[in-house]
Amino acid sequence: MVSVLPKRIILMRHGESQGNLNTAAYTTTPDHSIQLTAQGMTQARHAGEQLRRVMGGDGCSPDWRVQFYVSPYGRTRSTLRELGRHFSRKRIIGVREESRVREQDFGNFQVEERMKVIKETRERFGRFFYRFPEGESAADVFDRVSSFFESLWRDIDMNRLRHDPSNDLNFVIVSHGLTSRIFLMKWFKWTVEQFEHLNNFGNCEFRVMQLGSGGEYSLAVHHTEEEMLEWGLSPEMIADQKWRATAIRGDWNDQCPWYLDAFFDHLPDDDAVENEAETNSLSVCA
Repeated sequence: MVSVLPKRIILMRHGESQGNLNTAAYTTTPDHSIQLTAQGMTQARHAGEQLRRVMGGDGCSPDWRVQFYVSPYGRTRSTLRELGRHFSRKRIIGVREESRVREQDFGNFQVEERMKVIKETRERFGRFFYRFPEGESAADVFDRVSSFFESLWRDIDMNRLRHDPSNDLNFVIVSHGLTSRIFLMKWFKWTVEQFEHLNNFGNCEFRVMQLGSGGEYSLAVHHTEEEMLEWGLSPEMIADQKWRATAIRGDWNDQCPWYLDAFFDHLPDDDAVENEAETNSLSVCA
């Protein structure tokens, strides 16, 4: 059995929703039932055209295929239906509704003034750890996205999609802004501090994680440095993305400051200091 790595994993936020247009919609409609606006439908169709160009562009195999994963919320399902108009049936391997990539839970029906105060509190507390009353924190979303990762890798390792390895495989995950940022955080091992500086996706914006020449996924294969800066990536994070574009799969980027330097900023370059400490310790014991 041959596992086939997707050439691209593409994260897309839903189109403009009624809630994006008017937050009062959440006071009478459950979050999962919020629908797209007319503008959101147009955005989704345009995004489908853009996606098709990405998958079928220069250097792509002519028989590329796509597997979709979609949040069960009304606005994400509608986004997928509209963007899917640009794909023929033979291109689509399948669609899986995946509840683990749903929106962060904010509680049930939302009281507009109360939510305004709560979101102001979240900004002071920190977006990652703040838990909405009767809802979730971004840390909770991280846990379920981590579980989704395991299923994603099983699909790949067990070749459940029965995909021909000679053709490009694309995964498209139609989800929500925070959930997509959490996905990137988990995948690239970004810290909580780095997550806090990330900017949300625009409606129907997408990020392309593309397989580099050495087998690692990178945002820098498809996207420019200017784009990544705009999204809130630091120069160090961008340097890591550029390294990943050519890195051998499984290699460790020892230049990443958040792997060691953020915790140990005075490590010696060799064992001389360690050996001296051991010698002093033995002398004291003697």
